Amino acid sequence: MTSPVATISQDTKLSYSDDGAALTFTAGGQQIASYTYRPTDAQYESPRPYFHPLTTLGGDEVTIFRPWDHVWHKGLSLSLPNVGKDNFWGGATYTRATEYADLENNGAMKHQAFSAIDDDGVGITAAEELVWSSQGGAPVIAEKRRFNIQLLDVPGVQAWALLFETEMSNISPEDIVIGSPTTEGRDNAGYGGLFWRGPRSFTGGEFISSAGSGHDELMGTRSEWIGFSGRHDDSCNFSSITFVEDGANPGAPNQWFARSSMFACLGSAPFFSKEVVLSEGQPLTYRYAVVISDGQLDAESASALSAAAKAALGDWA
Repeated sequence: MTSPVATISQDTKLSYSDDGAALTFTAGGQQIASYTYRPTDAQYESPRPYFHPLTTLGGDEVTIFRPWDHVWHKGLSLSLPNVGKDNFWGGATYTRATEYADLENNGAMKHQAFSAIDDDGVGITAAEELVWSSQGGAPVIAEKRRFNIQLLDVPGVQAWALLFETEMSNISPEDIVIGSPTTEGRDNAGYGGLFWRGPRSFTGGEFISSAGSGHDELMGTRSEWIGFSGRHDDSCNFSSITFVEDGANPGAPNQWFARSSMFACLGSAPFFSKEVVLSEGQPLTYRYAVVISDGQLDAESASALSAAAKAALGDWA
């Protein structure tokens, strides 16, 4: 892995601030993450909380916000396109009957409150309550969300981790079938989950996972973890992002939505090729770690980062 430009020690202080619409996280006074929990996006874009910008400890930004080709892509966010009749992804909805069509079904994930924001000395954890509502305003899902920001101690690598947990409960009058465009008949388009969109300059970057390395051929593969490396304009530095799945997730290991040639994106996709029913009183819980690191991943660094992230997930109660 290439060496970072600057070094931030493991005892660097993490802190956060809240302006009433977004939480901002810093490491040693340098901003590394912002979480907008009161978005102002158009209904067509399925308004929802999102992380942007996310920045390496070396200072390079690894997310893009509202790209012209898919304006509903928002940095890193939890987004699902086929939730019963509702779309919590944004844009047109793909169904077997209509293919892609604007169905006026773009819902919103609405922040209710932070039940706690705690700094335990290892990292900062925020616990949030949300309600997912249809475009018409009907409540669909009650979500309990937690996320944690912490530095990772991996020799020779400068990295921090975002740990993410969602518990989704059905509060609608009927069972909800969660799927994807692929479960509706579109081949190899199983997006929906915790989804990241990278900078334009990352197009053509490389994936690496326990299933192998490469580019678009990793679409739909299953592995406990998967990483991506891209290069920045201006600084010419490499940066990387690694997703690690909790082995206790339903259906783990999930398939990954991994794309490099059109643009750089990566997402967990637990509903990629099989629908899952969300019933009243039977919540679904998914947990992931997302690692932001300076430099380009190789087999050794990717393995070390994924192991550290897996341990952090295990320690995060």
